[in-house]
Amino acid sequence: MNIGFVDYYLSEWHANNYPAWIKEASDELCVKYAWAEEYVSPVDNVNTDEWCEKYGVEKCNTLAELCEKSDFIIILSPSNPEKHLEYAKEVLKHGKNTYIDKTFTPSYEEAAEIFSLAKQYGTKFFSTSALRYASELETVAESQNLITTGGGSNLEEYVIHQIEMAVKTVKAEPMAIKLDTQGNQIIWTVAFDNGGRWTGIYSPYLPFTVCGDKGYQAVTSKFFPTLISTILDFFKTGALPFDTEETLKAMKIRDAILKAYKLPGEWLNV
Repeated sequence: MNIGFVDYYLSEWHANNYPAWIKEASDELCVKYAWAEEYVSPVDNVNTDEWCEKYGVEKCNTLAELCEKSDFIIILSPSNPEKHLEYAKEVLKHGKNTYIDKTFTPSYEEAAEIFSLAKQYGTKFFSTSALRYASELETVAESQNLITTGGGSNLEEYVIHQIEMAVKTVKAEPMAIKLDTQGNQIIWTVAFDNGGRWTGIYSPYLPFTVCGDKGYQAVTSKFFPTLISTILDFFKTGALPFDTEETLKAMKIRDAILKAYKLPGEWLNV
């Protein structure tokens, strides 16, 4: 059984690391095909042919060709989620189990459209941040009150990691949000319908941590290999690893955080 990679450009961190992790996790599955919209990576100027030669992968000339040849599909483009809906329109109609990398989409509206397409074609898929699979979340499982921290080069791309940790932990509906800034530090609080609250703190320099009702943990576990194993299990069995409605909830919260960033100090509806 083989996997096809769909990417905006192929030489990027996720595409460069996933093949080895997949090989380590399974003797049955491997990355065999790849297609990228952009031929040359802006990260390191490696082109699609060079990437495919390095990783022993066959280049497909069109996205449709990749979808036809692949047993399973991974939509990457982790830094360009605005491409995910466009790619999903072709990929999902082929009915093959699909994983869509983080950030799922740039807006809740596009997220809902992908879910609608998947339902129309009867295609199973899921999307998540790898941080959902941090073992440290066991320490704060089902906490009604949560604090997370995290970094990354920019809020828009990296906030999804803290959101996924919160959505997995706080099993409630987000109702309102307030955000404040101090320099390049961004602090927000989300109020949930069960009375619980989640405070997230972002700074380019902060590590990922979680603090709940019963404990605190710095996130140091090997969450990416766990994510890869989860993706491969899903490909083989078709069983979704969690309620994918949580993905729509995550996108709704992300929209709210980015809106609140422009209106600091105000409580806003989620």
